[in-house]
Amino acid sequence: MVYHANGERRPLLLRVVSNPLRTLSSRGFGARHWQAILLFVGMMINYFQRVNISAGIVPMTTPTAGAPFYKWDTSDKSMILSSFFWGYVVSQVPAGLLAKRFGAKVVLGSATAIGGILCFFHPMAASNGWESVCVLRVLTGLVQGTVYPCVHTLLAKWVPRTERGLLTTGVYAGAQFGTAIILVTSGFIFESSMGWPGLFYISGGLSLAWSLLFFWQAANQPATARRICKTEKEYIESLTGSNSSSQSMPVPWLSIFKSPAFYGLLAAHCGFTWGFYTLLTEMPTYMSSVLQLNVKSNAFLSSLPYFAMGLLCFVVSPISDLLINRGTMSTTTARKLFNSIGQWGPMACLIGLGYMTADEKTWAILLLTLAVGINAGCSCGYLINHIDLSPNFAGPMMGVTNGIAGITSILAPLVVGAIISNEMDPSQWRVVFFITGGIYLVCNTLFVIFGRATIQPWNETPSMSSTMTLRNHLENDSSSIAPTSDKDNRF
Repeated sequence: MVYHANGERRPLLLRVVSNPLRTLSSRGFGARHWQAILLFVGMMINYFQRVNISAGIVPMTTPTAGAPFYKWDTSDKSMILSSFFWGYVVSQVPAGLLAKRFGAKVVLGSATAIGGILCFFHPMAASNGWESVCVLRVLTGLVQGTVYPCVHTLLAKWVPRTERGLLTTGVYAGAQFGTAIILVTSGFIFESSMGWPGLFYISGGLSLAWSLLFFWQAANQPATARRICKTEKEYIESLTGSNSSSQSMPVPWLSIFKSPAFYGLLAAHCGFTWGFYTLLTEMPTYMSSVLQLNVKSNAFLSSLPYFAMGLLCFVVSPISDLLINRGTMSTTTARKLFNSIGQWGPMACLIGLGYMTADEKTWAILLLTLAVGINAGCSCGYLINHIDLSPNFAGPMMGVTNGIAGITSILAPLVVGAIISNEMDPSQWRVVFFITGGIYLVCNTLFVIFGRATIQPWNETPSMSSTMTLRNHLENDSSSIAPTSDKDNRF
């Protein structure tokens, strides 16, 4: 195979060097794995900050020995649960730009520390009324809005495309494990001498501890890492598709907003976020009111779906990588397949859940666990599609899609609050579940139609050399790394 450069015919040798890279990718623990572990723990800690109010809202409004409680009605609680996302939506795009300009390490580490400090003030705010809690949740949302854009920016620099499914999904599985851990331990914390305020104090302390570790050990990219061998550094940089000078590259906003693939990705992100946060914020109330479970049982059973999702992330991600790297299916087809499993599967579970009552606790819990657990498919679908489309601008793109999807996170609890007038009425919850299932159906259908998983032309600026662009596209299609031939353009 040859290509023309300056009128000369030269042999194309890019495929020849890919076999050693594959050999390297199968070697032991490296710097990229340590960075992934740091980010996995960081996702867990940040979800402690995000989810503690969902777990705490039940005992905060229920008479419990040794702990204060408040007479907030359903509307007040819905406002508290949704207020986090008011700040979350606003900070998404600025966070992506800050991470790109100044480095994701300092932005993510600082935001996590600030969020930890805010956790300590939640019990004091609650004593001043639900409005004060809303203010704190807005501020928490502002700092939490940095998490996904920053993590995506770091993953685009650190994760080779041949390991993209496993390492990226492994990092984001921390969100599910963080959710599960905070829910399962909350019951014990509520019944301890600390009461529900202890949940916020523990979240804050762990956030500060992780921030210190992250500042010490993390790096924005392999080139700035203190402990990385030259071979691994070259391996990562050759297979990420992210340019080392991307911090100074202007974001091609016009090209992004004209891309059908971007809108397919945006639809899938919105669908996932609506479903995930509807269940995350309302599941404790549903289990307490409809299934009539006590606080301790509620906390444990509410955590099961997120443990299931976290574990399934580690099942689907190697399968996805294997199918792509062996050439069984194109990257685009794999992303659509796993995202369809992750949204249409839960849709079916929620339809069934709409007909469950307190006499069918076991079936209801099983369907809830499946509805959340099968969401793991999305971790190999839309969630890493930003990096597929544009490694150089994955952070800013995540800021846009996560910001717009965050609007659904605001609306979901408010819609639930408008529908549910009697929390013990299963028929009202059925409407909530049917609406969520319908959103899953529509949003994933748009992703199947418009979604792509190939590096887009606007990933590189026009001034970049044609050799660099040619290399990125050929490496993306190389049969010795991930043989996709032309299938990515057909689906």
